[in-house]
Parts: sequence; C-alpha cells; structure tokens
Amino acid sequence: MNTFFSVLHRDILLAWRARADLLVALSFFVIVASLFPFGIGSEAEQLRTIGPGVVWVAALLASLLALPRLFAQDFDNGVLEQLLLSPEPSVIWVSAKILAHWLTTGLPLVLIAPLLGLMYRLEPGATQVLVASLMLGTPILSLLGAIGAALTLGLRGASSLLALLVLPLCVPVLVFGAGAVDAWAGGMSITPHLSLLGGASLAALALAPFACAAALRLACE
Repeated sequence: MNTFFSVLHRDILLAWRARADLLVALSFFVIVASLFPFGIGSEAEQLRTIGPGVVWVAALLASLLALPRLFAQDFDNGVLEQLLLSPEPSVIWVSAKILAHWLTTGLPLVLIAPLLGLMYRLEPGATQVLVASLMLGTPILSLLGAIGAALTLGLRGASSLLALLVLPLCVPVLVFGAGAVDAWAGGMSITPHLSLLGGASLAALALAPFACAAALRLACE
C-alpha cells in the first residue's frame, strides 16, 4: 500500500502543478452544458427532460480531455518503464494513477453538477439522483478511459483513437446514468439504474487495472 499511496500522492501533486489543464476540462464541462439552453430555449419542462442527458454527455467529453495525459508524461520521461520494472505488482500503481485521475477530473464534475441542475431547473430530488448517478458512473469513465489511454499510448493520433475506443464503451453508462433521473421524474424506481451503475463500477474496478497493466507492457516493449 505504500506504493499505492506514493503514486497517488505524486499524481495528485503533478495534477495540481498543471492545474490549468484541470481548469480547462472543468470549464469545458460547464460551457458545453451551458450552451444547450441557449440553443433550445428556456422552456422549463424541456430543460428538465434533456438536462440529465446533457450533463452526462458533457461529463464524458470533459473526462476525455484529461485522459491523454494519464500515462503519456510518464511514458515520455521514462518513469513508466521504471514502474514496470519495479518489483511491485503493476496493478497497484496503475490503480493509484486511475484513482488520481478520477479525484482530479471526475470528482470535480460531480461536485459542480448541482449548479448545472439549477440551470436546467431540475427538482432537488432529481438533482440528488443525478449526483448519485455521476458518483457511481464517473469512475467507470476513468477506468474505461484508462484502458483506452494505455492501448493508444505512443501512437500517432492517440487522442482521436482514444475517443473512438472509449466513446462507444461509455454509451451504456450514459443510458443508465441519465435514465436514473428520468425514472425518478416518472415516479419509477431508480434502484435498477443505480444498481447497474454500481455493479459496472465494481466490474470495471476489478478488470480495468489488469487490462491497463498488460497494455502498458506492450506499449513499452
């Protein structure tokens, strides 16, 4: 666990030093979500209908902005090779890097989501469901995105390839995340949607670090 917390602390510190990139991703999230009301009008019911889906799509696109730097900097300066050669299991420090990515990109999106809920005139209960779905779903975006970042590491046009790999895989997350808010608005149970998001998070947490470690070894060979 010393390795885990050391890598986690290092990546969070590096992200803080390059906080301009984090602010770009957060600003992108807010701007994308804010543009839709200008385009479709200010009718309250229409805003409530599209709001959860817009917030989820904006969160996905914002998380993609930070994914290329997940492994690229360590790959360029040789740190990644040293980590792969270390005696500690690769899954440990890969998990730490993914957690650092979520803490610096996914968690801020979750925290700012209630403000966007006010913009889309969501009821307090709907906003709470939206935040809960983002809390369960954004880790999946980071875990799946980490696999894509590892697979495209060192390739020409890596950012475009990364988007092509990750976006189709994230469609179910968007469906169940936005669907939870729609279910609450329709008076139905939100448990199935949140349960599926929670189960998918656990499955991704169990499998993604191993897939990332294998892809990183291939990239460094």
